[in-house]
Amino acid sequence: MSKRNFSFRQTIKSALRYPTRLRRSLSEYKFYTYLAVLGPGIIAANAGNDAGGIATYSTVGATYGYSLLWVFIPMILSLIVVQEMCVRMGVVTGQGLADLIREQFGVRLTALVMLALLIANSGVIISQFIGVAQASELFGIPRYITVPLVSALIWWIVVKGTQERVEQIFLIISLVFICYIVSAFLSNPDWGQIGKEFVTPSFQFDLGYIFTVMALIGTTITPFMQFFVQSSAVEKGMDDEDLPLARADVIVGTTFALMIAAFIVICTAATLNKQGVTNIDSAATAAEALAPVAGNYAKYLFALGLFGASMLAMGVLPLATAYSISEALGFEKGLSRSFREAPIFLGIFTGLILIGAIVALIPNIPQIQLLLVTQALNGLLLPFILVSIVKLSSDSEIMGEYKNSLLFKTFAWLITVVVSILSILLLITSFTDIF
Repeated sequence: MSKRNFSFRQTIKSALRYPTRLRRSLSEYKFYTYLAVLGPGIIAANAGNDAGGIATYSTVGATYGYSLLWVFIPMILSLIVVQEMCVRMGVVTGQGLADLIREQFGVRLTALVMLALLIANSGVIISQFIGVAQASELFGIPRYITVPLVSALIWWIVVKGTQERVEQIFLIISLVFICYIVSAFLSNPDWGQIGKEFVTPSFQFDLGYIFTVMALIGTTITPFMQFFVQSSAVEKGMDDEDLPLARADVIVGTTFALMIAAFIVICTAATLNKQGVTNIDSAATAAEALAPVAGNYAKYLFALGLFGASMLAMGVLPLATAYSISEALGFEKGLSRSFREAPIFLGIFTGLILIGAIVALIPNIPQIQLLLVTQALNGLLLPFILVSIVKLSSDSEIMGEYKNSLLFKTFAWLITVVVSILSILLLITSFTDIF
């Protein structure tokens, strides 16, 4: 009998004599079990609040005030459904999403998808490094200092750390998003109006409004998040007994991430929208615009949030890409592996970090055009990824008793169809803007 099992049995045996102690012991055991599973859902969802996401949420608040807050409720439900299917597949099959796609849909199609994912993720990764550069410059620190230092730090954390240590650090970085909650309260918003806008959907039939709704959804549900959350669940070695806690991790992580996104909208709506400031082309521009309206304190809080968000995505995006390509091509992968054991996995991660850092140091990078191209590729990929997720998680041969129920599958297909249509429309609009 292991020391851990002996200790736990002794605790229960002792606690049976004292009901209060028993309840406390069981509660503590459940709490520590949850902490052991905690991670993939929270990190994946928060990584979606990257530099591009913050810029989108800032634009929403500055341009439309509180009127689009109702969109966050269906977005939360949709992302929970998609992430839950991925986590469930990872726990039940022990395989990543790219693994399952290759097995079920063939090598050629998988290779094409991986190529598009690599190009799209590379663009988003570069935008995260630019986000770190812009945030540091808001504090008066040149990008030529911060970008190399932060790049080296992220590389060292991932390459030299274990899976548990990397996850812990990513979770700690996620705490920086609290800055946006503080910023929102400092902006003195109209909480009564906010509550009303959350529960009373409104709609405007103009192209700008429709495009903004599409951009919101496109920012929230992205391909890299699904690959990362499933691969992370696999690497944690979770089994069927961990599934309820893994689902709780997805629900908590998604709710927290989109709550932060809503606070960004609230902050910019209460300040910039009231002052008629709507020309927001990046998260750094939003932070700068806050200074004359809400003071330098709000500006620096917003900038700190941008720095932390970009730093988190700088680690998660290259990892998600490395996981996906390694799985698709059948190479060894894992955060606990050395370069000798997983040269392709760690080589892809290192290469993406280097590309992001070098490009971000080039003066006057056309960030908006880069994000539009990336958005277009993600819009092209997302329908295929969502269809694959629903089909794979509904397959009884793959999932057995854990396949999607009829009701769940119906809801998942509804989300897939709606999000796919919006992604294609966003893709068409993005191409119009590019050309």
